Amino acid sequence: MARNKQETEGMNAIVPKNGDTDKPALLIVDDNEDILDFLTDDLSEKYKVLKAADGIQAIELLESEIVQLVISDVMMPRMDGFELCKYIKSTLEISHIPVILLTAKNTLQAKIDGLELGADAYIDKPFSPAHLQVQVANLLSNRNKIKEYYANSPLAHINSMAHTKADEQFLEVLNDVVLAHLDDPDLDVEQLAKYLNMSRPTLYRKLNAISDLTPNEVINITRLKKAADLLNLGNMTINEIADKVGYTSATHFGRNFQKQFGITPSEFGKRKEN
Repeated sequence: MARNKQETEGMNAIVPKNGDTDKPALLIVDDNEDILDFLTDDLSEKYKVLKAADGIQAIELLESEIVQLVISDVMMPRMDGFELCKYIKSTLEISHIPVILLTAKNTLQAKIDGLELGADAYIDKPFSPAHLQVQVANLLSNRNKIKEYYANSPLAHINSMAHTKADEQFLEVLNDVVLAHLDDPDLDVEQLAKYLNMSRPTLYRKLNAISDLTPNEVINITRLKKAADLLNLGNMTINEIADKVGYTSATHFGRNFQKQFGITPSEFGKRKEN
């Protein structure tokens, strides 16, 4: 039987890499040019580094570049680090980006203010470059571990990847839309973007940043996770489940399930019985 549109597109979908390098992109925001140059020199071996002199310039870069993490000073003209952090964490398209705040305001209240605005880490000036390097590496590594856990665990909920309220709301709506059209084998990126009132490029960019997955991969994983739920209930055959989650072939369903989760549907169902 011919594969449906989602099955064939999902195997070939490619998201472009960030510029001409596979290095994660960091955006450093500071009105002190010496600090910008120092941090660029220190971080550029491992990361692609973008620079901005204040929050306004940072937002302009965030609108045109794919950024994995922001390091920002707090005290800056036009838009300070607190305002920038608040903007990032409340804007759907970029709310997933971790933010490290750097400041000479080392009072407890300043730290509380930054964390309440969604900052992922807070480092006092003067700071150790090694400390900053470790913070950056840990934030990026932890995000990657969470993404891998979601993709490889049959029962992990999509919200496990959310780091902000905006991300959580987006992922919940996305999951609900896919589940509502689960029995449609031709559900694809075009339809998903339409249901979410987003452009295809915005959907690709947001999903790839949160999960490292394409929309087609998210559709397929959502199908497979729903299948795992149904296997757990134990009252449907594998053929029935495959059809229920939008697969036109039980064989292809079983192959995809095993490839994604490292276990066949039959073995997964028996595990619950034991």
